Amino acid sequence: MTPTEKFLSRVEHRQTGPGRWQFRVPTRKDRHMSGAVRETDEGVLLLHDFGGDSVPDILDAIGLQPSDLFPEKLTHHAKSERRPFPASDVLRCVAFEAMVVAAAAVALLAGEPFTEVDRERLILAASRIQAAITAAGLSHG
Repeated sequence: MTPTEKFLSRVEHRQTGPGRWQFRVPTRKDRHMSGAVRETDEGVLLLHDFGGDSVPDILDAIGLQPSDLFPEKLTHHAKSERRPFPASDVLRCVAFEAMVVAAAAVALLAGEPFTEVDRERLILAASRIQAAITAAGLSHG
């Protein structure tokens, strides 16, 4: 069984392109698929949770080890990925966070009260969007 087959058989997922998937992160009860998976040309599986959970925690939740993300034998040293996840996959994973930011903006413009819980959720959304930009190998500015 390939690393991709091992991983995808244990999570709810949908394919977003050749060798690319989104998945529902098993470490929390998420309504949205905030995880991204990409299989490299060498057969290595790259994972990222745009909600912030670590790869070891995700793997532990589904009974896998980091070594399960690699094929049995790599014939050569795999090159570093400049942009490991396509921007389209990153945007799909953080789309809900963008809606949280938009809802906060509408509420503030309407003069509605903004609670501490609202502030904390807005900060979390902003931090998830920033983490997504970083994980995608993109820069802002």
